[in-house]
Amino acid sequence: MWSRYREQLTETRQPKGAKPMLFDAHIHLEKYDDDEIATMCADPSLVGMIAVSMDHASSRRTLALKKRCPEKVYAACGFHPEQPMTEQEAFMAWIEEKQQEIDAIGEIGLPYYLRRERLAQGMDWNEDTYLSALDQWLRLAERLHKPVVLHGVREDVRTILSYLDCYSLPNVQFHWLKTDENTLCQLAERGIYVSFTPDLLYKEETRKIATAYPRHLILLETDGPWPHDGPWAGMRTHPRMLERVLDELAILRGEESEPLRRALIENARRFIGSKG
Repeated sequence: MWSRYREQLTETRQPKGAKPMLFDAHIHLEKYDDDEIATMCADPSLVGMIAVSMDHASSRRTLALKKRCPEKVYAACGFHPEQPMTEQEAFMAWIEEKQQEIDAIGEIGLPYYLRRERLAQGMDWNEDTYLSALDQWLRLAERLHKPVVLHGVREDVRTILSYLDCYSLPNVQFHWLKTDENTLCQLAERGIYVSFTPDLLYKEETRKIATAYPRHLILLETDGPWPHDGPWAGMRTHPRMLERVLDELAILRGEESEPLRRALIENARRFIGSKG
């Protein structure tokens, strides 16, 4: 079965004639090489990418890529929490200077995997520094009136929600969400967007969330170049994978692919504040 998906993905990378449209709502574009990025920007089927960043240096490259491809690249700048904490003051000051070029704040959140790894190794862990940073980033997003892209896993989602309630933000997205049913309902009640990756084809937890979540709050993402398993094992992550994700999502939700495609693109544009 997986070989069929590989063949179909290869075929759709450079389709002939009219191409279906896709919007990748979460991709680490700055981690791809220049040739890969040029190919993505030239692909008429790819109508947009929300390019998220890891840190200050990553954010600088993300803004440079937006200048190269302004019609497709939406720049999100922030500090990814799954890494040792560094001084944020100068970085945030830079974001304020560049606010007219920046479309969103992200990727920010809490370090679920880093914390788990450090504690498993018997190392000391100070959560307060990350909670303080999260608070500062959300405060910055509110001040600049920017949407926020969040990294939150399991119990961290509930913690982040308690912080979100303190701020007025235009839009909020949890990417590659892993959480319980009760918390999922709270996200939906607050109008928070959730984005789904190619693991929709092989992770039962993701499939259940995608089936139940409100249609107007769903986004698709690759989180590329992060590699995926299942039908994508050993393949370079690429936005064209989302074509198969869309088809599978339509089947799960009992919907037609084309109306769902249009709705998801509109969702992404609404989240990022683009009129399209």
